[in-house]
Order: sequence, then C-alpha cells, then structure tokens
Amino acid sequence: MTGNHPLSPIHLQIMWDRLIAVVEEQATTLVRTGFSTSTREAGDVSAGVFDQAGRMLAQAVTGTPGHVNSMARSVNHFLAKFPVATMGEGDVFITNDPWKGTGHLHDFTVVTPTFRRGRLVALFACTSHVVDIGGRGMTPDARHVLEEGLYVPLMRFAAGGKIDQTLIEIVEGNVREPVQVVGDLYSLAACNDVGGRRLVAMMDEFEIDTLDRLGAHILEKSRAASLELIGRLPAGTYRNAMRVDGYDKPIDLVATMTISAAGIDVDYTGTSGVSSYGINVPLCYTEAYTAFGVKCIVAPKVPNNDGSLSVIRVSAPAGSILNAERPAPVATRPVTGQLLPDVVFGCLHQALGGGVPAEGTSCLWNLIATGGPGAVDADPAALAGAEPFNIMSFHSGGTGARPGKDGLSATAFPSGVRNVPVEVTEAISPLLIRRKEYRTDSGGAGRDRGGLGQVMVVESLDDAPFAVNANYDRIEHPPRGREGGRDGRAGALSLGSGGALRGKGSQTVPRGDRVVIEMPGGGGLGDPRRRPVERVLADVRAGLVSRAAAERDYGVVIAADGALDRAATDALRAS
Repeated sequence: MTGNHPLSPIHLQIMWDRLIAVVEEQATTLVRTGFSTSTREAGDVSAGVFDQAGRMLAQAVTGTPGHVNSMARSVNHFLAKFPVATMGEGDVFITNDPWKGTGHLHDFTVVTPTFRRGRLVALFACTSHVVDIGGRGMTPDARHVLEEGLYVPLMRFAAGGKIDQTLIEIVEGNVREPVQVVGDLYSLAACNDVGGRRLVAMMDEFEIDTLDRLGAHILEKSRAASLELIGRLPAGTYRNAMRVDGYDKPIDLVATMTISAAGIDVDYTGTSGVSSYGINVPLCYTEAYTAFGVKCIVAPKVPNNDGSLSVIRVSAPAGSILNAERPAPVATRPVTGQLLPDVVFGCLHQALGGGVPAEGTSCLWNLIATGGPGAVDADPAALAGAEPFNIMSFHSGGTGARPGKDGLSATAFPSGVRNVPVEVTEAISPLLIRRKEYRTDSGGAGRDRGGLGQVMVVESLDDAPFAVNANYDRIEHPPRGREGGRDGRAGALSLGSGGALRGKGSQTVPRGDRVVIEMPGGGGLGDPRRRPVERVLADVRAGLVSRAAAERDYGVVIAADGALDRAATDALRAS
C-alpha cells in the first residue's frame, strides 16, 4: 500500500485509531515533562494534529475542552502569519495572545510543522497553562489586559532547531517562577516533537506519503455523523438565561439556540456587557465551551475535530462579556466561560423535553495563593523572612445530577482537570491543608442527587500573612436544579476567624488565620420524594446527606440508631 494506492475503509479506520494514539502520546509527553502543577498534576493541557490548511484532524483525550476547542481555531492565526511555504524543519511557533490563542495570557500555544522526507505533512499544536505570567497574577483585579502579564505575539520559538534565547530571557525576567514557566515552554515544544516523530513512523509503516486521504475521510465522516445526530432533534429555536455572580455586580448569560438541518447555531445576544474586571471571555473561548456543551448532549461519541466542530456555530455581540475585545482584561476568563455548557444545557433541555443534567458548579474553585515580600497586601515588616511562593492548585465543586445518575462529587466539569493532591501543594509551599473533605448536604436534593462540593481549610506555616486570589462563582447564585430538583448549595469563602471574603479578587489572610473554602454542590434532578428510600439511607450512612436533610428534603425518617423508620417514612412521603 503506497501513497498512490486506494485505501479501504478498514485501512482508513485503523489509521484513524492510530492517529488518535499518536496525539495521546503527544499529550502524555507534555504531562510527564511539565514543570507546573497545572500541567503535571491537573492535566490542564491540550494536544492535536492538524492538516496543512489548519484543520484539526484529531485531538488527545487528555486535555480540557477550553484548550482543545480554542486551539482548534488558533492554528489558523499561525498560518495567516507564517504560511506553510515559509516553514522549515526545526521551526517552532508560539504565542499567548488571548484572542489568537486560548483566551488569556496564562496559556501558551505552540505549533510545530512536521516534515517527512523533506516535505511538510502535518502540524502539531499543544497548549498548557503556566503558573505565572507576571503582571497582577492569576486574579480578576486588573482593568486592562496589559496589567495581566507578559504578552508574547505570534512568533518563532525556534528556527531551524535553534531556540530563541532572547525570548527565553524576556520570559525569565518577567515571571515570578522562571524555572517552571520556561520549563513548560520546552515541554510544549518537546511534546509536539514526539507527536511529529510518531506520525512519521506511522506514515512509514502504512506507506502513505500524505494525510490528504485520511484527513478527508476523518472530516467527512465526523461532519456527516454530527449532522445525522442533529437531524434527530426537533428543529426550532430555544432560549435560556442564567444569572451568575460576576465581580462587582451580577451578569446574565443569555443564549438562543437554533437547530436546523444545517447544524446548530448558538447566539448570545442579550448577554451582559463587558466587565471592568478580568472575568471577560474572548470569543475563541466562548466558542470552545459552547461547542463542548452541545457535543456532550447531541454527539458525545463523535470524535472532536474540525469536521464535527464545523456544524456548531457560535456568535456573541462584540463588546459583550462573551466577546470581549482587546484591551479588556481576561485573566480569569474560565470563571465565566466554563458556565456556558450549563447555559447550553438549558436550551437542549427544552428541545429534548429532558435528558440533560442539572446545573453544576462548573467553574473551578482553585486554590491560588501567594506569599512573601511583594506578593501580599500587608506591611512589609510582617513579610520579612517569609518564604516566597506562588501556588495554583486545582479543586472542584459538585456537578449537576444526571438523568438516572447522581452528580459527580468534587469533580471538574466541564474543564475535566484533576484535583491536585494536597501533598503536592504542601511540598512546594509553606501552606498546610488542615481539612479537605466532602461538604455534607451540598448536593441539591432530587430523584437524582447533585454531586457534593468540598470543604478546604488552609493556613500558612510561616509566621506571616499570605494572599488568596479568589476566582469563584455560584456564591450568590447557586447551581439550579431541574425538573423539580433542588438547587445545589451555594459556595462560600471566609476566614477561620469568621470574617467573610469576596468570591473574586486578591485578599489577604492575616498572620495566624486560615482561609475556609466551601465549594458549591450541583443541582438535583427530579422530585426528591421519588428517590428510592434505600439510596437516601445509603447517602446518610456515607455522610453525604444528613439525617435532618433526609427527612426535610426526601421524606425519609432515620432513627437515632441509623435504621430506617419505615412507618414514619411512609407517612411523611404520603403527606
């Protein structure tokens, strides 16, 4: 079988599966060589292979939708500046442009051309979140994107295999964690290199000279499969709105979804305008999480690539919080953008008449903390001798209840990142996690219960204050239940001494005090009184639901010895 011979459907399917294995190894290389906790512990990355036109053919399962789906668009920006004809072997390209990358300065996207026998055959791209990019840090407090850190335009990271040392020195001179950040840049380049080598080996094995036939097969099949599934939905227009906390005032996320034979269009006209603070979302990130929300319900088993993404079209008014234009601050765009699948689910619930999850925490509840001189809003004398540190540790609340299943507890959805073990945070900083456990009764009651949030209590072993950069939502407006299910419990942020903290912005934890992070639970689905008594009893025995909540919300009475009071339960449920 050579590049000139026809390929059978079986051959094409085998090569397609192999291509996915190639990008999965690409992503695994990034995770294994990454320096920052967001990469090596949480898996906040993306990896994929693209054809010469910039169309994504395959993505790694390892990674986050916000990175993958926005990266799928970003390769076109690289090609607009660096056409394929100008690329050479050993070239590597890089940017952290929020509007041409993946939405904020903390993400670097790297693109590498792959050559076989002197001919360019594909492009590999990857993204990861770095622990620091200078500026104000990972906080929504900035009023301008230039306050948020170092900006690297689309440029060469390497030419002919030689790294641009001037760029390395600029990065080192502008970030608080130069070893971690520069190490991650090398990891990004390395993972693309591994992907390229594995692709060339695959092409040698199958004796193909180009990816043209395989790429066309992938994109055609994925697009057709997506349109077939969309065609099963009731055509029409559906609307949903969701109010969330915002920074200084609530924001409204408003979606209009139109389903037709040509695909699904989602328009966010009616959404709140751009914020003065860094919770704004560039359109590339809005597209990413909107498309992910649609695919979760409509076509979850269709591979994610340019073909399947092309039938989901997203628009938002320029100047809205979901289409923020330069120079709007965007550092904490996930706190808004990751809520969009819930908005989309509300539209699809109407279209399908059910069958979608309730709302969940959705946005991450990460522990982002700094310490040491210059990193805390405190008297410099109080910071003398304090250990400088910069921590970003990923943690999550509960997801919404699913049809026929409870929500997932302490699980990141839609981002998909992993919780970072407390031992990792404690090993690289003076922070001590005094408590980390499920938050009883935080999941919304329902026939299917919302997933539980978690409680974390954090202090510093240094005799000094430290700062927490809060990027939280669902405090004033908790996740809503669906079909009679109750709302999840709202989140909260406070000091151990009792003082309340704001859900967003950099704040100081005084010397000797602790910060208490109470993460939201997901909304419930369906009438709680229809939940089987045995499931309620199991929840109580596991400490997920209290006896009081079992009686109040589910109509299940449990005696002092933990046994079910069947007579009282039957009477209460019948009332």
